Amino acid sequence: MVPSLARLSLRQNSRIFQQQSAPEIMSILLQEMGIDDYAFSLSGKPQTREYCVQYRETDLEFLERIAAEEGIFYCFLHSKDKHTVLFSDDTQTLSASGLALPYNVNVGGISKENFVKGWQSSAQARPSSAQLKDYSFKKPAYGFLHEHAGTEMAFQRGTYEHYDYPGRYKSDAAGKPFTQYRLEHLRRDAITATAQSNVPQVQPGMLFDLVDHPDETTNRDWVVVSAQCEGTQPQALEEAGGEGMTTFHNTFSVIPAHRPWRPTPQPKPCVHGPQIAIVTGPDGEEIFCDEHGRVKVQFPWDRYGNSDDASSCWVRVSQGWAGGQYGMMAIPRIGHEVIVSFLEGDPDQPIVTGRTYHATNVPPYPLPANKTRTVLRTETHQGEGFNELRFEDQAGQEEIYVHAQKDMNLLVENDRKDNIKHDLHLDVENERFQHIKVDDHLTVDGQSKEHVKGDISLTVDSSLHIKQGKKQLLEAGTEIHHKAGDKVIIEAGTEITVKTAAGFVKLDPAGVHISGPVVNLNSGGSAGSGSGFGGKLPLPPKFIAEPPIFDEQIRLVTSSGKILKNTPYFVQANDGRIFHGVSDAQGLLPRIQTEQPDFLKVFTGIKALERWPQE
Repeated sequence: MVPSLARLSLRQNSRIFQQQSAPEIMSILLQEMGIDDYAFSLSGKPQTREYCVQYRETDLEFLERIAAEEGIFYCFLHSKDKHTVLFSDDTQTLSASGLALPYNVNVGGISKENFVKGWQSSAQARPSSAQLKDYSFKKPAYGFLHEHAGTEMAFQRGTYEHYDYPGRYKSDAAGKPFTQYRLEHLRRDAITATAQSNVPQVQPGMLFDLVDHPDETTNRDWVVVSAQCEGTQPQALEEAGGEGMTTFHNTFSVIPAHRPWRPTPQPKPCVHGPQIAIVTGPDGEEIFCDEHGRVKVQFPWDRYGNSDDASSCWVRVSQGWAGGQYGMMAIPRIGHEVIVSFLEGDPDQPIVTGRTYHATNVPPYPLPANKTRTVLRTETHQGEGFNELRFEDQAGQEEIYVHAQKDMNLLVENDRKDNIKHDLHLDVENERFQHIKVDDHLTVDGQSKEHVKGDISLTVDSSLHIKQGKKQLLEAGTEIHHKAGDKVIIEAGTEITVKTAAGFVKLDPAGVHISGPVVNLNSGGSAGSGSGFGGKLPLPPKFIAEPPIFDEQIRLVTSSGKILKNTPYFVQANDGRIFHGVSDAQGLLPRIQTEQPDFLKVFTGIKALERWPQE
């Protein structure tokens, strides 16, 4: 015969619970097994769990594990036609039975009166304090170290420390009680007693008063933590013919009613190795992440998930390099297959450590035909196209290929040097803009050829110097116009000739020669005029747009100048953003950057901790 709670041992499951407390999860498990006769009597309010996984456990194993983490034990309340499972975290919340059981050292055989006999008290040396520690990436410099000291240790040393990591918590609100529960479990049998009785009501969870014990310190209230019962009822056996008397006795263990009783922490199931998962998100999205670059995933073993934005908690993604505002960032996209590992094998702490192709998500180029290519190709978000950086390593075909779907910007803070051992080909299908703010140097060891199908405009704010080693040959289809604001000098070593269809003027060592139908001197009329300068100034290039960055790095110091290292801080900007953590060994906070000027409010110490968001 077993209680209804035993039904939970008959189903093994793997599932994910999110944003629920341990009692809420336990209630779901009980109700799914048709158990409605249960109650919670809790002195504290358990924290909401962001992510809690039942992994290859029976419902009973899972229930007892999360209950023990919260310091919750259970017992049964029996009535005429049913029994109720009572979950409690404090022996003081248990209902007193109202029984005062007398201690009778001389009782023997069968007695019709209630009695307790064979009382044996014991005290054991147990750990005197507990320290638990954990880590949260949201507060990387904060230790999350919690300590709890034991009480009633008059007969043992106070140096027996129990330390463990990880403590299975990510906030102080959970770490403080978890540390307390750990020590209370370790010390739950520091003061105990065992005895026998003939009282059927003596069962785990029962409170009673012991009276008539010769040691007055023992006459007090106790709570039963375990009991073993034996009895006979010969009348119920047909072959016994109703002869004999009904007998009953039990052996039980108790602790003083004021002392806490915590169940034994159960080991978490271990995920042995990485798992495959698919990145998920809401309908209509291609990329779904939070401010930390975390994604949500659907595990193949999860029968309850819907492959949406609620399939899992936010899962951190390992990147190739991660520094303070530098490193690599590649967000797995919805539908991608990823490799998920678990910190210390804990199913509640997944982290994406890799990505893999599969039958429908195939590599950028067919394999093995393109096995010599190393490729980084992206995909345009909400559109068609891609960016790509490709390396070809086939002997004789080595190549680095870059494809920008739209724009490509290159910013060099100092020098850029290109050394091309063969040809350079540049094909610009629209316009080219260049702006050289100091000097431009160009040396061509061979020939320079240019073909401009439109006009060329050349504007020189100072002097233009042109020197040819041999000839300068200039041909214009209609007009050549030279204009100087002051003077024009044409100088030749031997000969200058001005020639038209009607005649010429030639200057050479023999003299000045003028030839034409008529030569007019001071004959009136006017000189011919040219078209004049009609050139245009070039348009400036469009530079890479860099948003202005306003940044500040704060150092925490006292009014006397003492550096406040490892000090909690809370910084709030006018736009509502908050920053919190612990200062480093130099009292420095991480650099805070905004695109616009902003005002920052800074709190430290207790005032900072009061403002930290609960996680």
